[in-house]
Amino acid sequence: MGAFRWSLLSLFIWLTCGSAHAERRVALVIGNSAYKSVPRLSNPMNDAALVGGMFKKAGFDSVEIKLDVSAAEMRRSLRDFANRTRDAEVAVVYYAGHGIELDGNNYLIPTDATLETDGDVLDETVALDRALFAVEPAKQLRLIILDACRDNPFAKTMKRTVAARAIGRGLAKVEPTSPNTMIAFAAKAGSTASDGDSKNSPFAAALVERLPTPGLDLRKAFGFVRDDVLKSTGYKQEPYVYGSLGGDDVPLIPAKPVAVGPQPNPQDSVRRDYELALQIATREVWTAFLAQYPDGFYASLAKGQLSRITAEEARSAAAEKARQAEDEKARLVAERAKKAEQDKAAATAKAAEDARLAAEKAKQIEEAKAAAAEQRRKDAEAAVAKAMADKQVAEKALADRIAKDKMAAELDAQQAAEKKGQAEGEQKVAAVTPAAQPSASPREAAKLLQSELRRVGCLATAADGDWNASSQRSLTLFNKYAGTKFDAKLASFDAIDAIKAKPGRVCPLVCDRGFKADGDGCVKITCRAGYRVNDDNECEKVQEKKPVSTRDESKGRDEQRKQGESTPARPQANGQMFCNGAGCRPVRPGCKLVPGGGGLPSGDGRSKAMMEVCG
Repeated sequence: MGAFRWSLLSLFIWLTCGSAHAERRVALVIGNSAYKSVPRLSNPMNDAALVGGMFKKAGFDSVEIKLDVSAAEMRRSLRDFANRTRDAEVAVVYYAGHGIELDGNNYLIPTDATLETDGDVLDETVALDRALFAVEPAKQLRLIILDACRDNPFAKTMKRTVAARAIGRGLAKVEPTSPNTMIAFAAKAGSTASDGDSKNSPFAAALVERLPTPGLDLRKAFGFVRDDVLKSTGYKQEPYVYGSLGGDDVPLIPAKPVAVGPQPNPQDSVRRDYELALQIATREVWTAFLAQYPDGFYASLAKGQLSRITAEEARSAAAEKARQAEDEKARLVAERAKKAEQDKAAATAKAAEDARLAAEKAKQIEEAKAAAAEQRRKDAEAAVAKAMADKQVAEKALADRIAKDKMAAELDAQQAAEKKGQAEGEQKVAAVTPAAQPSASPREAAKLLQSELRRVGCLATAADGDWNASSQRSLTLFNKYAGTKFDAKLASFDAIDAIKAKPGRVCPLVCDRGFKADGDGCVKITCRAGYRVNDDNECEKVQEKKPVSTRDESKGRDEQRKQGESTPARPQANGQMFCNGAGCRPVRPGCKLVPGGGGLPSGDGRSKAMMEVCG
């Protein structure tokens, strides 16, 4: 029974692979510009070439481009195209030129039409139903794209055989009767389209921008086309799509398979060229590198290397000039030149030496900048490599899980079919249908989205799969700087794809107070003496504080004054003189003279000897 299950699985793989291999896509592109009876249109031929090239680049099996076709040529081209659509899965007809609406029916106008009367429309034009008939044999998708809603000059000169006959402005609304059929108008029914001011019409330019997106459903692709045309025409022209498709996505270009192995870094070739130029390190090599890669991270590094070489050349020139000045000075001294000439030569030599020293210092600064830039480059490359490795590991784990779940679902379906066959007593071969591809779990999607947000500088925490408030703020920050509108509460694959498309940092680097951004890192802000970092992360001068008397100090001075006033005054000198063998001196404060002792008498001889008593 196990061998039987494996036989069924092999049959399923063979059938699915065979159908994918047999898928065939064909396209017919018609552009009419050179009308014989009305003024020439400038854009249809250019639009047809642009759209036809888009289908060829998209890998269509057959793309036929017809320019300036007559009525007979247009009918023959549609007939031949109908034969090619019989074995095709996808059939597309694109028409650019004049079209007309008559009594609610749409007609494509060849270049040889004259349309003198309204009755000539049936004979000289090709009905839109003829194009629908040509794409009808296609099995999966039938698509008609009409860039024919221009202001029709035939309607202004055409004579009406019946006065009540309606000739509309633009084309009329169409409701296809065949399933899986879509008709896209460059402008909504009843309105006209603009050719624009450029080489191609706004509608054609939007088509080649949106339709070739791999895996993008046509309904969503034409929605993007509508938005682009509205913006480019100042909301005057609105493309419109008629018809309906089923519930499954129907892309014009199948989605590319998800790569699970190591993916090459698109910057590897630029990095290799940069490292080769770094080994040679000449002005010519760096100039050639910048001509090849004028923008980006490595271009900035190359400009730094050119600045370093310029500084070295300036230093060499200054050194040579200083040497010549010294030689001139020596020559003047040797020839016993006048002192004025020697002083002038000495001043010139000193100026040249100063210039040499300045050039040497400038060279050292440039070399330091180049070394710092080189280190930042290595750090950035290491960070990108780590992010790519984490991303590849996560994508491989997701692909393995999807494959495992798909295999389990198929085996369960086979076991159920076998049990049903045993109960009925008959062996039946059940048709194996492909199981719906399980989607990734919310945690895995959150982890992938967090990894991408870290890579573009919008998330600082680790990618742990927990879609918390911090992760939601990081997606909101990405929306702000990338101009997107993703729901921050949901970790969606649309957001992952949009962030993957960003090659480098999107969110600006935010540093703490006292630090400033320098490349992909933060460096501390250093202020000169007497300055400090303020709240705006700028250096400001420190203000000196002036002494301010306080209430406590005033109170202390009052207490000292009161204490001094309450202290008794010291005795002062009384003006008496005390004399002895050593001479005379004033009586000391607090002392007095009394008779007796060893003092000398006064000069008149009548006074007695006096002594000084203190206390």
